[in-house]
Amino acid sequence: MVLGSSEKSRFRLDSNPGLEPIRRTVMVANRGEIAIRVFRALTELDMTSVAIYSEQDKHSMHRLKADEAYLVGKGLPPVAAYLTIDQIIDTALQHNVDAIHPGYGFLSERADFARACEHAGITFIGPSPDVMARMGDKVAARQAAIEAGVQVVPGTPGPITSAEEAIEFAKQYGTPIILKAAHGGGGRVVFYVGEAFRRAFSEAQAAFGDGSLFVEKFVERPRHIEVQLLGDNHGGLIHLYERDCSVQRRHQKVVEIAPAPALPEGIREKILDDAVRLGKYVGYQNAGTVEFLVDQKGNYYFIEVNARLQVEHTVTEEISGVDLVQAQIRIAEGKSLSDIKLNQESIIPHGSAIQCRVTTEDPARGFQPDSGRIEVFRSGEGMGIRLDSASAFAGSVISPFYDSLLVKVIATARNHPNACSKMIRGLKEFRIRGVKTNIPFLLNVLRQPEFLAASVDTYFIDEHPDLFQFKPSQNRAQKLLSYLGEIQVNGPQTPLATELKPAYVTPPVPPVRPGAPPPVGLRQVLVKDGPEAFARAVRRTPGCMITDTTFR
Repeated sequence: MVLGSSEKSRFRLDSNPGLEPIRRTVMVANRGEIAIRVFRALTELDMTSVAIYSEQDKHSMHRLKADEAYLVGKGLPPVAAYLTIDQIIDTALQHNVDAIHPGYGFLSERADFARACEHAGITFIGPSPDVMARMGDKVAARQAAIEAGVQVVPGTPGPITSAEEAIEFAKQYGTPIILKAAHGGGGRVVFYVGEAFRRAFSEAQAAFGDGSLFVEKFVERPRHIEVQLLGDNHGGLIHLYERDCSVQRRHQKVVEIAPAPALPEGIREKILDDAVRLGKYVGYQNAGTVEFLVDQKGNYYFIEVNARLQVEHTVTEEISGVDLVQAQIRIAEGKSLSDIKLNQESIIPHGSAIQCRVTTEDPARGFQPDSGRIEVFRSGEGMGIRLDSASAFAGSVISPFYDSLLVKVIATARNHPNACSKMIRGLKEFRIRGVKTNIPFLLNVLRQPEFLAASVDTYFIDEHPDLFQFKPSQNRAQKLLSYLGEIQVNGPQTPLATELKPAYVTPPVPPVRPGAPPPVGLRQVLVKDGPEAFARAVRRTPGCMITDTTFR
């Protein structure tokens, strides 16, 4: 949490006995489903919710779900509108906003945004800007982990400046190695360094404005395990167990599971303990995630901290029963973990939860993003199915300018196999027309024996090309309409109880004299005599009248 001076901050718990509590106002500096997720938490806490939106998002659902909504970034590109720190802060001050929740993406991990909130006397619902800056720098985060006694992947102690340094590291630890941007995600795995170093440097410089690179030993065939942390402003910090995010495509998570199935209990306890140790060492506050790689031999290594709420926080909520967003807000108010009835002993995971990210991408074309209007939408529902979405409804227009996430589907059951079965059933119930989705691909993932047995690693998708072999879904409703139309026009194609053939009607065509003026029609009646005469003329006309879609 970030607070301005005690005189400025209005989000603190300064309630006096006998006085009516002040209804607090919280802005969400984000869009889409995460904005709506926070709005719902605010409504349950009896707080006023404020949305911001770009010109492209003027009809988006998140604008309508908030109590108040204000345009930002007028005239700017769609994404840039949500990055205008000065405008967002000014809008918050103009409308008496007490706190800002950043969501995920956009400004959520920008320490300068958290500081701007602090300077304006607005509470930032998240970690302090100093911790955010430290954890956002992979080199600094790695050093903090080493100082806290948390095992890290062997790597350079700081950024390197030449390919020769990478070569020396590879000689010591062997190949493959990975070159990572100090201020970005992902990385480039290399066996030969020269040209790869120059390419990685250029990519980091272009993407993040900083070409700093560091080198790590590449962990082959790992599982991606992350731990959810929650800390207050009084030194309290707990974990809410772990998630398995090993099913990835191009370093992007596709399916997440909580808790991590088939993870040996000894390794689980060590990972959880190390995550809490690191969080306490850096003084972490609010919600955050510590990520680890676990190799085939059971060795685990710290890789990074995400100083924000994660997309996959939903599965942790399902197994723990803790509303993480409400907990974030309560902690930002100044409450301790004990005030909101949370301690480590009370966090007991129940069952298994899986999250699938349904996106508007075409897996048959390399996950090319699709956009357009959703013509038909029917979701999967029922016991144990949770849906988090913003634009998942018939008539919604999917913009090409933002992330392709359409709806997060979360299935919860007593164990991992049952959760898989529930998720498969839920996804099969979806009917989406108008845009392509990755649902056929997700169903193939869920049906794989390795996934059902919880024996997947980050190579899972790359090593299973059969995941991309599926039949496109059929539009059953359209098939029925086509059949009925065929019967109505051409008659049945199978023998029935009658041999009667359909009637063929030849409509009479009245003679038309070339050059003659057109007869007086209803439009002329409307223009000359007005609406009442038009209505009378329509009523006097026998038979069925056909018009276009223009109201006149």
